[in-house]
Amino acid sequence: MAKLKAKVGAKKSGKKSSAGKALERSPSHLLHRALQLALDIYTEETGPDAVTQRQYAVLSAVAAQEGLTQTDLVRATGIDRSTLADLVARMIGKNLLGRERSTLDARANTVSLTAEGRAALDAAAPRVAAADARILKLLPLRKRDAFLSVLAELSSAADALVEVEEVEAAPKAKKKTKKVKAEKPAKAAKAPKVKAAKPAKTKPAGKVKKAKKAGTPEPANAA
Repeated sequence: MAKLKAKVGAKKSGKKSSAGKALERSPSHLLHRALQLALDIYTEETGPDAVTQRQYAVLSAVAAQEGLTQTDLVRATGIDRSTLADLVARMIGKNLLGRERSTLDARANTVSLTAEGRAALDAAAPRVAAADARILKLLPLRKRDAFLSVLAELSSAADALVEVEEVEAAPKAKKKTKKVKAEKPAKAAKAPKVKAAKPAKTKPAGKVKKAKKAGTPEPANAA
């Protein structure tokens, strides 16, 4: 891919539509376009054979602190849990990461860098730094620190939302567990209803007893 030639602040002739003006004031739209630009620059600087931006984030987080669990990685990278689980599985398959049972929590697994993972991280680091420098150069020097501060604030807000969701999800998980346990006795209570129908089979015995009573004179004839 050829080097991107971005023209910051370029103006086009003609009157803009109301939809175009709305997009200019849309944070989600502007962030999406900025992300596309950042990823394009990342790919150009790192090359097609390098680790992806998300893989680099995971490798950097694990390198900073060995023995992170999947929950720790979600918080460190901001990648959602399901995406991260698939990402880590593929990185383990490529031998970039190793996985083992946590010594602190038997239910959790921790990940660590392999030799290949360390090599991939070291190879990508200078290229990622070059990509970051290119992105910042698109802004005036006086605005770069403010730009990074705003991004950091948005990242912190995202982390806070994740923490709130985890706190709210915990009671719901406990309620589901209680409901499952409460259903088990109800299944056992249905069994006696089936057994209660069995005494109905003893009705023919009454007819046999009547037959014997009717035949009681026989001993007298025999005498």
